[in-house]
Amino acid sequence: MDATNRRKSQGEPTDLPDSILLPDGPFPVTWRRSQRARRFSLRLSRAGDSVTVTLPMRASAQTGLKFLSEHRGWIAHQLQRRPSPLRFEAGQRVPLNGVSHIIEHVPHGRGGAWIADGQIHVSGSIEFLPRRVRDLLQRLANVQFNERVVQLATTTGLQPKAFAVRDTVSRWGSCTTSGRVMLTWRLIMTPPFVQDYVILHELAHLKHHNHSAAFWALVDHICPYRQEAEQWLKTHGTALMSAS
Repeated sequence: MDATNRRKSQGEPTDLPDSILLPDGPFPVTWRRSQRARRFSLRLSRAGDSVTVTLPMRASAQTGLKFLSEHRGWIAHQLQRRPSPLRFEAGQRVPLNGVSHIIEHVPHGRGGAWIADGQIHVSGSIEFLPRRVRDLLQRLANVQFNERVVQLATTTGLQPKAFAVRDTVSRWGSCTTSGRVMLTWRLIMTPPFVQDYVILHELAHLKHHNHSAAFWALVDHICPYRQEAEQWLKTHGTALMSAS
C-alpha cells in the first residue's frame, strides 16, 4: 500500500506532502485531523524521526501547509536540540534499569548476548551485535515487565485483560478500551521508578480512558513521583526511543 492509500485508509489528509524540506534534507511529516482540535498543533515524535501536524476537521489543506511552512524553523531548532541516538555498538554504554552497562564484543564467545560484571557481552560476528543486544533487552523486558505489571495490578486493583511488550518508538505504553496494556521494550533502559510510572499510567487508563482531571488525580494517587518520572523521560527519553 502506497503512502497516499495508507493515509486515506487511516482517515488522514491525502492532499498534503509526506515531508518538509529542511537544511539537512527532507524530513517526514504525518498529517491527522481531529474532531477535538480547535487549532493547529505540531509535535515531534518521541524518536525525533518525524513530525505530526494536527488539523481541525474543517481546516483546509492549504492552511495546514502554510502552518507547517511557518514552523519550519521551529522543527529545525528542535532537531538540533535533540540528543544523539543511542547506538548498540561495541564499547558503547547502554543503560539497563537505569544502570550503565558497557557493550563488550566477545567474537569467539558462545551464547549470543548475556550480562555479567556490569557488561553486556555479545558473541559472534560484529555485524550481528546490534540485533543481539536488542534481542537481549527485549527478552529481559518481557520477563521483568510481565512480573511487574502483575505486582502493580494487584497493589492497585487495576487488572488489565491482557499485557504485551512490543517494539514501538512512538509511545512508552498504551491501553486499549478492551483493557489490553502494552509497553515498549525500550522502557527496560529506564530506571525502575520511571518504569513503574509508565505502567501505573497505563493501568489508570483502565478506569479512565482519557486524560481528564479524574485520570490525573488517580495517577497522582497511585504514583506520587509522577512529576519526577515525566521529567526524566522528557530529558532522556528521545535518545532511548531512537536506540538501535
